[in-house]
Amino acid sequence: MRILFLAGPLLFLCASNCVPAQTSQIAAPTCSNLELVPAPRECTAVETQPAGRLGVRVVAGKDAEDQFAAKDLEQAAENAGLKTGGKVTISLERAETSRAKELLARHDLKLDSAMRDEGYVTVPDGRNGLAVIAETSAGIFYGAQTVKQLIRGRGEEALLLAPTLRDWPAMAHRGLSDDWSRGPMPTMDFLKREIRTLAAYKINVLSPYFEATFAYPVSPVTAFPGGAMTPDQAREMVAYAAKYHIMVIPEQEAFGHLHHVLAYEQYLDLGETPHGAVLAPGTPGTLPLIASWFAELAKVFPAPYAHIGADETFELGMGQSHAEVKQQGLGAVYIDFLRRIHATLEPYHKRLLFWGDIAVKSPELVGTLPKDMIAVAWRYSVQPDYTPLIEPFTKAGLETWVAPSVRNVSRVYPNYVQALDNIRLFVRDGQKMGSTGELNTTWNDDGEGIFDQDWFGVLFGAAAGWQAGESSEDAFVASYGLAFHRDSTGKISQAQRELMAAQTLFKKAGLVDAQDSYFWVDPFSSEGQQVAEKLRPAEHELRLHAERAIALVEEARATEKLDNQDALDALELGARRMDFIGLKFQLADQIVLEYDKAFSLSEDPERRSQIGEMLATIGSNNGWMQDIRDGYSLLRGLYRQAWLRDNRPYWLRNNLNHYDMAAQLWIGRCERWDDLRYQWQAKHTLPTPAQAGLPEAPEHLRLY
Repeated sequence: MRILFLAGPLLFLCASNCVPAQTSQIAAPTCSNLELVPAPRECTAVETQPAGRLGVRVVAGKDAEDQFAAKDLEQAAENAGLKTGGKVTISLERAETSRAKELLARHDLKLDSAMRDEGYVTVPDGRNGLAVIAETSAGIFYGAQTVKQLIRGRGEEALLLAPTLRDWPAMAHRGLSDDWSRGPMPTMDFLKREIRTLAAYKINVLSPYFEATFAYPVSPVTAFPGGAMTPDQAREMVAYAAKYHIMVIPEQEAFGHLHHVLAYEQYLDLGETPHGAVLAPGTPGTLPLIASWFAELAKVFPAPYAHIGADETFELGMGQSHAEVKQQGLGAVYIDFLRRIHATLEPYHKRLLFWGDIAVKSPELVGTLPKDMIAVAWRYSVQPDYTPLIEPFTKAGLETWVAPSVRNVSRVYPNYVQALDNIRLFVRDGQKMGSTGELNTTWNDDGEGIFDQDWFGVLFGAAAGWQAGESSEDAFVASYGLAFHRDSTGKISQAQRELMAAQTLFKKAGLVDAQDSYFWVDPFSSEGQQVAEKLRPAEHELRLHAERAIALVEEARATEKLDNQDALDALELGARRMDFIGLKFQLADQIVLEYDKAFSLSEDPERRSQIGEMLATIGSNNGWMQDIRDGYSLLRGLYRQAWLRDNRPYWLRNNLNHYDMAAQLWIGRCERWDDLRYQWQAKHTLPTPAQAGLPEAPEHLRLY
């Protein structure tokens, strides 16, 4: 049940999925319906304070980090329309203060050893107050982030929930690996918004993924102008993130995924294959190059960790290392190079993370890796059991992190059906196996990704890493709209459910999910015809789900002011692109069938006017061909807006060209159709469907 809070007398009205009741019959909020992300560890009671009517006052001790947390919380209260300097006091208390000790004793609570680093307590503080109590600045900060979500409603109608709870994380490192190497490169403004948002949901690690997009002074040729992060920008990012208790761990690929480096002629001799993607381990220049990169990173990123990548080294043994691999074996050559990278980077005093997908195939050799290395197990498909990806490393005495994914790669909208299962089960098994970190991932392999579409999966990753055991998808989805958008109607969460339902239809149809390739494919091509055959049974329902998501977002926006509007714009873009996939294939079928019928009737003089109308329906000012043209052109504008909200212009032209080419294809067809219609009017003859550029009409769809 979802609760809507109204000011004045404390009325609680059910907004969805229940029958209206008398005010006196509706219970106050309880621990079971707090709808927080992440969910707190322990909650025993919930009180309510009329914060909107009385205003709030946030106070903290003299510690600079605690004062920053207080200002951050006060800003959130102001954004919710609350008057500051009011009578409802939110106090941020260190556990050693007499006031904190008195409050803990009054509520029979304590901060135990598991809570020391990042844990906190919240308790009602007198008639009009709430206290956050913690031993560290991180605990104070995370308690303050929870309080942000406890402000319900806006302006004078707002309430402050004052729960009695204890909370602490299940995993020490709760991170996000963000791909900055396949197109999207965030602006500094967006990056700061990303950092603030990650921190608000208790993520404490950001790992930017670099292949050739860090501007190393030692290799300037690889950093394309406008498409790389400079050292000064990175320093600014690190300093900003530190205020929000986020550690930035750079990942620089140091083995595979280096095509954008090895494509340059000066690095030709370092590649396993010419202009390939994998460094050749035995080539003398490889380790000095790696050392030069990480020396520069060490000057900028003070974190005690660095990520060397080393995943998907598929070319290893196919070129310069062929003889070595044939003699020693692939696993031995791979593991040996990791050891040599470790030794080379030892002067920088970093613990090295590496992706575990290659090493896990050689469990007998994993034990030879240095014990201070950290294996990051990853798998993005849904598996019933992820322990086989983790266990070889734990048996070898290595620390492990787990890396699921938001499943955004090459999709018009992330596949959250798979993502939530992947995150839930992988993090569950990681906790079971003693993994100390989670590194949720976003990937942009085709360069089209819009990060603002990823928040739903990023927040579930935040919840799973903080919460102990297997996280509940249902509880998260029910809480998401309120926790992220301050949507009390439940419609934003339902919009996400609609798009998840749409994704399942692709799988039922025998397709992967809402792939970018389905958006771009020409439905008249042989590939397009294969997709169409599978998608036909799902097109109608697919479009209804996508359109319902759009309507729900707009209904929620019309009801109240929402937070994180850019993410809602990105959700709508995803829904519209998904809807267009269904529309495009529907219209393509209608075009083929209508013309097939017109051609079959073209010898009948009495049908000439009817045929003219049929041809106009296919292609004229408001024809079906024009609908497809318009779809690409209009969505291009929405996509451009979404991209520039998040990213630098770098790479955008690649994606806009795709829209332009798709629109131009249909503009050309519209123009050729005008010629066909003129031929009919002048000569009453029609070319065959094949001559008109159309595929054969499916026999089972003909109704004539």
